[in-house]
Amino acid sequence: MKKALFILVLCLLVEKILSQPRAQVVEFKCGTLLMHNASAAVSILVAVMENLSGLMRTTGFGITKGGTGPDSYYGLGQCYGDLNLLDCVLCYAEARARLPGCFPYNSARIYLDGCFIRLANHTFYDEITGPKDKTICGNTTTKDNKFQESARRALQEAVTAAPNNEGFARPKVSVSGSKNESAYVLANCWKTLNPSSCRACLDNASVSLTKCLPWSEGRRLNTGCFLRYSDRDFLNSIQRGGGSKPSKGVVIAIVASSVAVFVIGAVIGLTIRKNMILQRKRRGSSDIVKMSRTLNDSSLNFKFSTLRKATGNFNDSNKLGQGGFGIVYKGVLADGREIAVKRLFVNNRQRASDFYNEVNLISTVEHKNLIRLLGCSCFGPESLLVYEFLPNMSLDHFIFDANKGKMLNWQRRFDIIIGAAEGLVYLHENKKVRIIHRDIKSSNILLDAKFRAKIADFGLARTFQEDKSHISTVIAGTLGYMAPEYLAYGQLTEKADVYSYGVLILETITGRQINRVKNNEFSDSLSDSLVIAAWKHFQQGTTEQIIDPNLGNSNSGYIKNDILTALHVGLLCTQEVPSLRPFMSTVLKMLSKRDEPLPAPSNPPFIDEKTMEVNDNFEYSSHPFNASFRPSVATMSHSAFYPR
Repeated sequence: MKKALFILVLCLLVEKILSQPRAQVVEFKCGTLLMHNASAAVSILVAVMENLSGLMRTTGFGITKGGTGPDSYYGLGQCYGDLNLLDCVLCYAEARARLPGCFPYNSARIYLDGCFIRLANHTFYDEITGPKDKTICGNTTTKDNKFQESARRALQEAVTAAPNNEGFARPKVSVSGSKNESAYVLANCWKTLNPSSCRACLDNASVSLTKCLPWSEGRRLNTGCFLRYSDRDFLNSIQRGGGSKPSKGVVIAIVASSVAVFVIGAVIGLTIRKNMILQRKRRGSSDIVKMSRTLNDSSLNFKFSTLRKATGNFNDSNKLGQGGFGIVYKGVLADGREIAVKRLFVNNRQRASDFYNEVNLISTVEHKNLIRLLGCSCFGPESLLVYEFLPNMSLDHFIFDANKGKMLNWQRRFDIIIGAAEGLVYLHENKKVRIIHRDIKSSNILLDAKFRAKIADFGLARTFQEDKSHISTVIAGTLGYMAPEYLAYGQLTEKADVYSYGVLILETITGRQINRVKNNEFSDSLSDSLVIAAWKHFQQGTTEQIIDPNLGNSNSGYIKNDILTALHVGLLCTQEVPSLRPFMSTVLKMLSKRDEPLPAPSNPPFIDEKTMEVNDNFEYSSHPFNASFRPSVATMSHSAFYPR
């Protein structure tokens, strides 16, 4: 056991790195003005970020725009010139995950040491300086005059070279009289600037940054450029070279999670000063031991070479899909078994934590409506998860496709809705470990050969205790599916999963994606989201207008009534007030006992276009966004769906 634990710790701590994504956040600022219309902004911003993601993955830079008039939003993303595309994706993913924290303000900018993202509701691509520009000086070590002279020379070289080198420069100037000491500088202008604007931005940044001397490090964060100097070599030796793919020789480092740090701290005998820290370390040690047992089980531990061969060396033809944390491939083992292999982007602390979290959680639960983990591989150059292969992929491939949607009649869709509910009830009410999934959406509902639902992707899942009112955590998930109180306050309960599940029901019934409802498709208002549009139609008694045409041809009034009941439950799940949403066990009963009357749903979030407030007097009355609130209630006659 000690040997297994030692191997696991080495696996997590080894650093065979040829490059680094430098995904440390330097500065994260939100705007001060509220969005013009939050319900419109959510879907627009999701589309902007999706477009930006595609550009960043292929070129390391992108600009994009979404919306019109006061609901227009512009985005810019750029990785610095010494990052390869793999590290660029990692840095961008870290930045993107934090941006929802600015909701409901209309702008945000985030500087990382490897990349930059800015969102705003006005065009800013030619801006070079602004009132939010900032200088950040390292204040731990001071340097002598010789280093200061070298740093000034390096900064001047960068300012001169970058405008004529696509806005990028990375000079190194040796310190006079020293064999091992140098000044390192990185300069990057955003690619929307022309050479003269780039020079103006860097000139301004250089003047400000030299004020950090004699400190050993400094950064200047300008509106149109980034400038950094340091006495240590933070630069990557491999440049992206106009978007070339990273070398196959790049070995992704798996950095230890905080749990592993605690274990190593105990091993080397660090002084434990507080009982709470001691307890946390003991819990961490227990988790690592459990992990080592799982990974060394012969039925769960796969060799990296086995999985590489099974997927045809991760051939693009076997690619099933891609998410924020990795790519999924189809594979076939030597014995003929079909598998799904999740190839994780793991070369920083957070991704290592996500890997550990997914393996640990899903290996402790087993249910017919949860994806089954077959094993994993973390002792090779990459971290891989192995799942059962489901031939029908995910729900979104069917309900959002007019042709494939015909394969899912109402009975199949209803069974999928029930299956997802049963899986969530198991997660929320399991006696051994209670889990909040945090990312329930149609692309995470996988379908087996008989179209039975299985919940997948536990990378963001969190455990919770019955005696806790909520979990305070960094916001993560998918915009549009995230509950408003979680998006605004970061306080997580199982009611966040209930909200996401309600969105899933509405998507399954309407055949329309939450973030991609076309203007005037379901509503007279151009800005209504799917949830709001569905609530308005329910309130007006016109629900039949939003049912997926692939379901609307049935002459059975009973089927239509079942659809209405399910939509009613979906609206109960997406109510603005978390305490009014039913628990998943109650949701399952509502769907199963179709003849029992249901309570009228109150309004969903952002129904009033004149305010961005998220209201819940029951739980968040002290929050500054909260105002006096009385939820609206929708009522509707069911007679339209009964046969006469």
